[in-house]
Amino acid sequence: MKSYFNCLFLCCALIATAQQEKDPFTLDANFFYGNIAEHNSDISHLIKGHPTGVIFSYNQKTFGKNAWESRFNYPDYGASFIYQDLKNETLGNNFGVYAHYNFYFFKRNLMFRIGQGLAYNTNPYDKVDNYRNNAFGTTLLSSTYLMLNYKKENIFNNFGLQTGLSLIHYSNANVKAPNSSINSITFNLGVNYILDNEAQTEYIKHVDNKFTEKVKYNIAVRTGVNESDVIDTGQYAFYVISAYADKRLNHKSAIQLGTDVFFSNFLKTHIRYKSVAFPEDNVSGDEDYKRIGLFVGHELFINKTSLITQLGYYVYYPFDFEGRVYNRVGLKRYFGDKIYGALTLKSHGAKAEAVELGIGIRL
Repeated sequence: MKSYFNCLFLCCALIATAQQEKDPFTLDANFFYGNIAEHNSDISHLIKGHPTGVIFSYNQKTFGKNAWESRFNYPDYGASFIYQDLKNETLGNNFGVYAHYNFYFFKRNLMFRIGQGLAYNTNPYDKVDNYRNNAFGTTLLSSTYLMLNYKKENIFNNFGLQTGLSLIHYSNANVKAPNSSINSITFNLGVNYILDNEAQTEYIKHVDNKFTEKVKYNIAVRTGVNESDVIDTGQYAFYVISAYADKRLNHKSAIQLGTDVFFSNFLKTHIRYKSVAFPEDNVSGDEDYKRIGLFVGHELFINKTSLITQLGYYVYYPFDFEGRVYNRVGLKRYFGDKIYGALTLKSHGAKAEAVELGIGIRL
């Protein structure tokens, strides 16, 4: 549970770059209607209707007072609230709060939004009262949403319109089983309104000089709690030690190469369970729970926050669990030039294993 609150604090750091001078900001409200994607046959019994809901957002505009704003075509940053009716009493309803960025393309007519936050589910799994809900094992969920909209502002008296597609994802990242998760693909239609439109509206263009760095070396420690897919086998702390090198290519990007050592304590119990419950799998129960992986990655720098994506392969893999290839995606927040905090999701394809809360140093 604590890791989820840390998730919220890290995501809110995205909107902590408030500017000294007041710039225009917008409010928008969107109604959405769509479908739950059957990404896993285990949730087929939960898809009963077409989910509906609303998205309310605050968006702070940027105009290039900082170089990163110009570099990313003057994005907005802000906060969102989502209410979603999943059209199934077993699933309940979700209420979510998010931090988000809006990125603009094609003369600022096309907007791409990415939001990360927390959601509250009204009817999670209960082995007696709600055993059919294998999508949400906890009341508090991690949630991500993407929005691709055609957007026009200030059509009439500061009011504008926007419409397009949104993808909303809910999962507890295997903090507790079950966790089949839900993805909703929706069509949204909304209105937006500009406030303080009399303030600065001219964009400041920054010309970046060629930028690169020598290879830097990183050490990161990550932790959290998770559970296997077998319900009621227990939640256990895990620890990950990572060492990697990165090479900054320009102001936006760096590439990474490194290794992870995983101490996944839930695997101890899972290995014992498999050895007893499935003797045909030839699991002795004495297999090592530790794993070692090699990975390559990319880091996208947005001000003091960065987005990391990594793809890894286990070179030490004594027990087969979800395959040898893994991936990691998440956020880093730099505190000065060397120290950073990180919140990442480690998974095997679309199958989440853990939410990792970490701290690292870049030398």
